[in-house]
Amino acid sequence: MNSLRSVIVRLALATVVALALVDGSSAVEKLPSAETTARLTFELDVMPVLTAAGCNAGACHGKARGQNGFQLSLLGFDPDFDYAAIALEARGRRVFPAAPEKSLLLAKATMAVSHGGGRRLDPDGPQYETIRRWITLGMPRRTPADPTLTGIALDPPERLLEAGQEQALTVTAKYSDGSTRVVTGVTAFQSNEPAVVSVDDVGVVRAGQLAGEATIMARYMNNIATWNTAIPLSGSVDPAIYAALPRENPIDEAVWQKLEQLRITPSAVCDDATFLRRAHLDLIGRLPTPDEVRTFLADASPDKRARLVDVLLERPEYVDHWANKWVDLLRPNPYRVGIKATLSLDNWIREAFRRNMPYDQMVHGIITAQGSTWRNGAVTIFRDRREPDEIVTMMSQLFLGVRLDCAKCHHHPFEVWGQDDFYGLAAYFSRLGRKGTGLSPPISGGEEIVFTAPSGTVTHPLTGAVVPPKPLFGKTREAAPDEDPRQILFEWMVADEQGYFAQVAANRIWAHLMGRGIVDPVDDLRATNPPSNAPLLKALAKTLRDSNYDQKQLIRAIANSRVYQLDSLPSERNASDTRNYSRFYRQRMRAETLLDAVCDVTGMPESFGGVPAGSRAVEIWTNRVDSLFLDAFGRPDANQDPPCERQADSTIVQTLHLMNAPRIHEKVTSDNGRAAKLAASDLRPEQIVEELYLAVYARMPSDEERAATLPLFGDSSESRRRVTEDLMWALLNTPEFLFKD
Repeated sequence: MNSLRSVIVRLALATVVALALVDGSSAVEKLPSAETTARLTFELDVMPVLTAAGCNAGACHGKARGQNGFQLSLLGFDPDFDYAAIALEARGRRVFPAAPEKSLLLAKATMAVSHGGGRRLDPDGPQYETIRRWITLGMPRRTPADPTLTGIALDPPERLLEAGQEQALTVTAKYSDGSTRVVTGVTAFQSNEPAVVSVDDVGVVRAGQLAGEATIMARYMNNIATWNTAIPLSGSVDPAIYAALPRENPIDEAVWQKLEQLRITPSAVCDDATFLRRAHLDLIGRLPTPDEVRTFLADASPDKRARLVDVLLERPEYVDHWANKWVDLLRPNPYRVGIKATLSLDNWIREAFRRNMPYDQMVHGIITAQGSTWRNGAVTIFRDRREPDEIVTMMSQLFLGVRLDCAKCHHHPFEVWGQDDFYGLAAYFSRLGRKGTGLSPPISGGEEIVFTAPSGTVTHPLTGAVVPPKPLFGKTREAAPDEDPRQILFEWMVADEQGYFAQVAANRIWAHLMGRGIVDPVDDLRATNPPSNAPLLKALAKTLRDSNYDQKQLIRAIANSRVYQLDSLPSERNASDTRNYSRFYRQRMRAETLLDAVCDVTGMPESFGGVPAGSRAVEIWTNRVDSLFLDAFGRPDANQDPPCERQADSTIVQTLHLMNAPRIHEKVTSDNGRAAKLAASDLRPEQIVEELYLAVYARMPSDEERAATLPLFGDSSESRRRVTEDLMWALLNTPEFLFKD
């Protein structure tokens, strides 16, 4: 029976093809039925229907091994593969031109035959009719004369929506011959904030009751368009309120404009004590001392905050604090690449910050690194990532904010990048050569030399063709015969017309200081994950470029802005805001910063293996150094591949550790610690309380706090020490200590 069916299918195909070849015209023109007078092709007509119906989605036939013996390329990135799967595989049993409605492709999709994926097509709908007619015509492919899809557009223009309002979107496909086609019915829609703004299958956008912003993504045949909207807060705000807000630099202007658009008002400016603690933790990663707090609070100068920022940026602690952020993104496992190579990379990063190396020069040193892993630490990155396809995903994510992982195997489902883009960018790393012992985990102790080899290629996994180096967009200059292709790549990145290079760097610094990136995650810049404030991101990137990529200058501009100095206490008109910086977003201290803060408050240093005595947690060169505290508070897993972004969430483990860890108890109760020294001093109880509050919170205790703590002190020295220790332990176990306010 199957054999007979196959013969019938082939005869029907042959008949249609023969008709099409009589005078060179299409088969459509030779068929008498009026309903088949329009030309259809697999690429332009059928694949959009299959994609819109979800047939080639990752949960269905687009998964790695397909579903029930039927596999399609994910989201239709390989038309040749899909055509063969439908029209040629399984002896043609999936299509039946003699009786198209009996085709398994249609019978399964309409549930005329049992289908695990459920009903995907309405037998009375236009999508069903498109596929039926295509089968009737003998499953034609596109010809070189047919137009190609060049892009899609969304209408109407972007606008604000009021709560409960609806807006129908129209998707128009554009083709190489200048023609257009409305394709709304076969377009997939998705909202990045469905609780704020939802969208249905036919492109009708519905605003919810919550104030906020959303981006609607429309995807049609690997082409993506976005439509941004926002729902302002209900009620009205006097424009004079926004006009009166101080503007220290372009950062403030960009934020205030966005808040006015959304009818959100900012919180008040934080007090001096809060700013002092915030700036110390953000800029140098350590708490101010009690004496530093007293001096700053007593200073009546109007410019004392700006002067504090300048002083902090020149302190030596700045180097380790900011280098510690970057080692998360670059530092490999020493058991894989070797202890000496890992230490060499760590020293290279710290030296870059010690010299205040401009950001573009630092990136140049990484991308074009060559030489010995023992003498040029940046080379260690290429000892860890050894193949071009491994290297390119890390480099594009770190320095362009473009995540290309998906494009290695198929077209990126939420972006414009495909396999050609992935392997074209990877080809810039194809001529990396290595000399030495290579890797021998878990003890890769040998030295390795990385150099530019005279040749090297990257091949496309589908076609097998050699892929030449090619940027993601724009053009590059011609490379000299002996020139390292990585130099060409770097020049293209810095000259980036799209702004990715400077924007991802500025966004990462902004996120460190403000608690959330303008684009979040910070290294995922794409149309479907737009910035919450595009003018702000552009202003930050311009500040970085205009300063010749001096990271300190950008940090200084942010810290001096009025936005950075806002209080974290919400107001009635910004309590629900989590992405427009109408108030300061509190953050838990990083693991290393928090452990160093505990040591500073208690006066008892921590001891670590593999580093000199007296080293601070922020100076540790590898996450392989044992520390239950750092593990509990979220330092990256030593086995995790870089780049590593930390989770800032609080956990029960962290709470229990602060309350019960023997090491913390030892620090609080040590005879050489701060509590013992305060108790043994001539200070009065009110002075001891003041000293503890200054050390832990960087502020004076309130009258209520004094009234609650002073009666606890007894007359005996034993009671005095016990109360001092208990009070210190209690203060360490509060959110005010744990979080940067």
